[in-house]
Parts: sequence; C-alpha cells; structure tokens
Amino acid sequence: MSGSCSCRAPPPLLTPLPRSSSLVRARVRISPAAQPFWTRAAGLSLGPRTSFVKRSRLCHIYCYKHSEDESPLNDANFNFLDSQKSNLSDSTPEEPDTKTNHWFSRVCKVVATSFAVDNNGWTVPWTAKTIIQVMLLWVASFWLVGSWIIPFLAHWAGFNKQSLTHRGQALYSLITDLAEGLAGISILHYCLSKFKPLPPGWFRFNFKTNLSLRDNWMLDIALGCLFFPLVNFLSHVNLILVPTMPALPVGVSSVEQSIVAKDPVAVGLYALVVTVCAPIWEEVLFRGFLLPSLTRYMSVPCAIFVSAVAFSCAHFNVHRVLPLMFLGILMGGVFAKSKNLLASMLFHSLWNWFVFWDLLK
Repeated sequence: MSGSCSCRAPPPLLTPLPRSSSLVRARVRISPAAQPFWTRAAGLSLGPRTSFVKRSRLCHIYCYKHSEDESPLNDANFNFLDSQKSNLSDSTPEEPDTKTNHWFSRVCKVVATSFAVDNNGWTVPWTAKTIIQVMLLWVASFWLVGSWIIPFLAHWAGFNKQSLTHRGQALYSLITDLAEGLAGISILHYCLSKFKPLPPGWFRFNFKTNLSLRDNWMLDIALGCLFFPLVNFLSHVNLILVPTMPALPVGVSSVEQSIVAKDPVAVGLYALVVTVCAPIWEEVLFRGFLLPSLTRYMSVPCAIFVSAVAFSCAHFNVHRVLPLMFLGILMGGVFAKSKNLLASMLFHSLWNWFVFWDLLK
C-alpha cells in the first residue's frame, strides 16, 4: 500500500450531472480513528509502515464539482503532490556500480572516509612521462649516491667504513642521507623547472594552524599518532607472513651498536638523521610531488594509496611492506587533508622518533 491512499467516489446515481461539470482534486485529511477497520489493520500488518495509522492520512479524492464553484487556484494548490512524487523518486537509492566492488575502489573509499578528504586535487601541468622520469632518476641517484659515490669518496679520503668508530659511522650515515636527499631534490627541481611558475598549492609549507576541529592539522597529526601501535602490530604480522631466512645471518645495525655503547654524540647524530633529514626529503618526494601528480589520473584517495605503495617499495625491505604501506596512507591522508607538507613531515618525524625511542629503552 503506498504512502497515500487513492479512491474514486462514483457520481450520484439519482441526480444526473450537468455537462459543464469538470474533474478536480480536493485534499482531505482523515484521522486514524475515522479510517475503516480494514485500513488500520492493513497499515498495522505491514510492520515498518505502522506510521500509516499514527498520523492523519492525506488521500486523493476525486469528485465532481460544478464549474461555477471552481477556484483558479485548484492546480496551484496541489502542485505539491507532483513535487512530492518527484522527491520520492529522487530519494530512491541508486543501484551500486559494479566497479565499486573492486578491492582497489573499496580501499580508496576507506581512505577518503577515514581522513575526510575530498576529490579536489591539484592542478598538474605535467604528464605521466615527467612523473616516471622523476621517480626513476630518484631511484638511480639514491643507489648511486649511497652505494658508489659516498663509499668512493670515503675510500679516496682514506676512510674505511668498517673501521670507523660509532661516532664516525653516525657521521657517515648523516652525510650519506644528506647527499641522497639533496640529489633527489635537485632532480625534482631540474625536471620541474620548465613548468615554473607552479600552480598554487604545490610544495606548500604552512606554520599556521586553524583552531577549528575540522581544519586543524595539529589535531590530525595527534589522531594519526594513535595508530602507531597498529603500525607496530602490522610489522609483527609482516614478519610472520614473510619470515627471515634462517640461512641469512642477522646483523646488528650501527644505530643499535651506538645505543648499546651509550655514545651520546652518535645517538644524537642518528636521531638527527631519522627525525629531521629523512622526513624532509622523503615527504617532499612522495607526498609533495608523487601524490599530487597522481591526481591528474585518479582521485585523491586512490593517489594516497598508490603513493603509499610506492613509499613502502622504496625502502627495499620486504619485511616492512605492510607497516610502511599503512604509514604511507596515514601520511598521505594528513597531507591531502591539510595541503601542508609541514604536517606530513612532522608526522613522519614523530613516527621515526617513536621507533628510535623504542630502541633506546
């Protein structure tokens, strides 16, 4: 039974109607008590439509009326009936697209819902060719600087990394990280120089924060920090899924050696590397360049997910894919919501400090 009942009142049988009579519509409200028993019973038997008997019903009663009694407002007064039907038809839920059932689309929807990001991306003046060029050149420079250039310069200067003290190894790590970061930013500057001036919103640093709960990027960082235990849990899950090969020896990193030796200078240098240097150039590349560039070809939530996958793969460690991917989603969400590189850098730094502090215990 529809939300409003319709009935036709037949013309009187005894009195013939004049030829000039016309068909009009009148609005009559019938209270629940005035309705027949079968109407109330039908309304009660429909379960979710029990409100049918709780309110006065609006029925469409068609009756015959003489033309001289007609009002010029008849049709205008009841235009709400047609608009009500159109509203009901508009409120009918559409059938979900089959494409949204894909796991990739579901992940993007979860990202968008979690961080309340919209699809208002960036104006990207370059194409996929520039994106691939920057990323491939960065990977090549990262490998050349860390594996060839810095070791060659150290050997040429008469230093051997293996024979360095804890402070020397910490300084070596700091120099290597600075060189890798400068190489990556230089490549980025060179490849994007022909597109200058860049559109608004690119590589934006904003030290001001809004006091509102919705646009406060400091609050977004604080909420993201609540997921740190979950990231730690994912690292254990990753080790279970991809266990370390027993044939491979498990070495102790230079950071852990410095912590065990309790060398404050070495520990301070390593803290500078992991909490300042690495977050700056990694966020400039992955959140400052890659994530906004991907919005040229996909939505912002999908770009967050794809950039997070690239971020986890760039660490070249299969035992940390899951936690790094989840961290990339968190950092991308913070950046996409605030459009502020400082927010993602600070969040990245806090996570590295969280891990570093855990090693200090």
